[in-house]
Amino acid sequence: MPRFVDPAATFRTSFLAALAEFRADTDYPLSWFVSDVDAPALAEPDAFEAYVARVLAERTQAGVRPGFVPMTTLWWVDGDRFLGRLAIRHRLTPALTELGGHIGYDVRPSARRRGHATAMLGAALPIARALGIGEALVMCDLSNVASRRVIEANGGRLLDVTERKRRYWVPTGTT
Repeated sequence: MPRFVDPAATFRTSFLAALAEFRADTDYPLSWFVSDVDAPALAEPDAFEAYVARVLAERTQAGVRPGFVPMTTLWWVDGDRFLGRLAIRHRLTPALTELGGHIGYDVRPSARRRGHATAMLGAALPIARALGIGEALVMCDLSNVASRRVIEANGGRLLDVTERKRRYWVPTGTT
């Protein structure tokens, strides 16, 4: 059964196969997280472990890179198979308010259209709540009907439609 796990080097083979799928998929724009993987991590196990350590460290202000905010990244896996990733940004900047939001998620192309994104967002909402986020700003590209359905299935209330995004408030739990 799919579940969230902390990023770990044990998923390296499946994670790298998923990255190859993302790069080969011409139906969707390439997610920022794919290009954010350090180049050496693609080839060297030790460098992959360092990449995983960096991602885990980003959960605290001390581990945040310039231009980023603290974020909790989780991997959605089934057994040893990497299915997707989700990031919960602990706070918003003006740029994230316009184009990123609190929560971003990606499902590897071979695992799409099986309910994983809906399950991932639903499972992430209590985690966001525990991080002090009462309502999560979640957004999708205007043309991404599948992501719109994911957000709405998780209680998303449309905030607005901008030039580039549909922006929603999604409750993270009971108030």
